[in-house]
Amino acid sequence: MVEEILGNIYKIEIPILNNSLASLNSYVIKAQGRNLIIDTGLNKAECMNAMQAGLRELEVDIRDTDIFVTHLHPDHLGLASKLAADTTIVYFNESEADWVKSGFHLDDFINFFRLNGFPENELQTIPYSLYSLPGFKFRPKRNLDFYILKEGNTISIGDYVFKGVETPGHTKGHMCLYEPNKKILVAGDHILNEITPTIQLWSDEWNPLKQYLASLEKVYELEIELVLPGHGGIFKNCKERIQELKHHHQKRLDEVISILEKANKTAFQVASEMSWDIICNSWDLFPVTQKWFATGEAIAHLKYLEEKGIIHKQIKEQKAVYSLN
Repeated sequence: MVEEILGNIYKIEIPILNNSLASLNSYVIKAQGRNLIIDTGLNKAECMNAMQAGLRELEVDIRDTDIFVTHLHPDHLGLASKLAADTTIVYFNESEADWVKSGFHLDDFINFFRLNGFPENELQTIPYSLYSLPGFKFRPKRNLDFYILKEGNTISIGDYVFKGVETPGHTKGHMCLYEPNKKILVAGDHILNEITPTIQLWSDEWNPLKQYLASLEKVYELEIELVLPGHGGIFKNCKERIQELKHHHQKRLDEVISILEKANKTAFQVASEMSWDIICNSWDLFPVTQKWFATGEAIAHLKYLEEKGIIHKQIKEQKAVYSLN
């Protein structure tokens, strides 16, 4: 399905089957000489079929087309390795480029979640459970030679000049594109209208929620009339949506504090008492992958509160236990 957004900017809807997101918004900007595709979909046949059908409808030749990827998640990056021609420049952020090339080291994450209280019997199933998810199965299957785009660097396509805007939070290197003359933000998964981007922590090396909130403030200062998100509908009320996202995370932080008011807990225990938008009668019945993602989100909020000095972390019996200061 192809939809014209503005002059020479089109959206191709790329299906993501068996996923609550349903589809990815891939944007195509047509121009004399070179075209640009923004985000690609999973490395999967139905994604390739939808992309190729859209490009045919738009009369876009991939050999005359470059690709910009907002972040490393496979529903945005996965198809790029198969789609790119020898003549294609693939723009990507610096902090995630090496990580994509070096591969996924699950053992380190498992040890981190073990420290944060994830039960041993469920940890044993994580490699099979995570690797069977579409996001892992349909990631890029060959290395890409990325052209690194940094903060303030530009991509000129026809009448549009997009600036890179670093927006870490959803992932460590997430990058949006901003067109100041047309007041357009290509938002990736930084700002979505119908759902809240997930903010998770799988290692102790950064503070994703702190960076996400700072990235929201950064984008809030821009003049934006149209937001092109990675999923869901295109929207115009950017500042209002940013305020809603900030409010959402403040509610989550308040919820974590209220849980710790009752007793000291591990991140897994905190996650088990948080409210989640999933149809399940109890935490015990959550699929193990949902427990994993929920715990990652709980850790991100705990890390933020810990660095703020609101809570304290102690290692007891090889587990990280959180308490209110």
